[in-house]
Amino acid sequence: MTLNLDAVGTVADGGYAEWTSTDAILYALGVGAGAADPQRELAYTTENSAGVTQRVLPTFPVILSGGGGIDLGDFSMTQVLHAEQSVTLYADLPPEGRLRRTHRVIEMLDKGDDALILIGASFVDPQTGAAVAETTTTIFVRGEGGFGGPRGASTPWSVPEREPDAVVVLPTRRDQALLYRLSGDRNPLHSDPTFAAEAGFDMPILHGLCGYGFTGRALLTLVDDDPSRFGSMSARFAAPVLPGAEFEVQMWRRDESTHHFQVLVDDRPVLTRGVFTERAR
Repeated sequence: MTLNLDAVGTVADGGYAEWTSTDAILYALGVGAGAADPQRELAYTTENSAGVTQRVLPTFPVILSGGGGIDLGDFSMTQVLHAEQSVTLYADLPPEGRLRRTHRVIEMLDKGDDALILIGASFVDPQTGAAVAETTTTIFVRGEGGFGGPRGASTPWSVPEREPDAVVVLPTRRDQALLYRLSGDRNPLHSDPTFAAEAGFDMPILHGLCGYGFTGRALLTLVDDDPSRFGSMSARFAAPVLPGAEFEVQMWRRDESTHHFQVLVDDRPVLTRGVFTERAR
């Protein structure tokens, strides 16, 4: 089993990413919108509330990225973990839409015994060509390192030595993974008790991107709950989470438009190295 190192730099036409108003609502419900107060986030959870215009959560592009169809190698998916995720917004997403999608293999990093693969997806308006969003997905591939490639630069990040400037606590439901999977990720690790047990878990675990979406909702509080001010969000997945857990999102302002964040469950970091930037208005 080896990585396809020649894939680095490959750019592939990803066709169209399309979604409906219902898709946007299902995603919002899957990441907890409206659970604590059904009337608070109606812009994300309904399409026909009086005086409320439907909007789309800024983390929604992470489920539009798709697989890419690029040959990354012949390793097994059992070797793969989702390591990091970022999303950048250049414009608001409409409640339903169609964007042209492009995939690219950014780099493959040699981490000794293991490897990291960074895969990007960009989305543009098919009519104007204007950039709308970008995502970068980093996957960790066990046992595929040692190929003599670059290790990659380490971006400085640390938890500030002070109390967080803001904290948002978001509980999840026991059936959260069953709801989130309706947005497309049907991996049985998140729904099938037998499969989860074979993977070493007492019960199906929550999708990492579900927790990522919960965190994105917390970060919106930093910009007065205005998705038009949501610029970018990146984080590293540090530990699995069980449905029913309570996320504690801790946030620190670094400068005028940048914040650091981390997410704890029972005082254990589950999302780390978080960076959130505000979009210029």
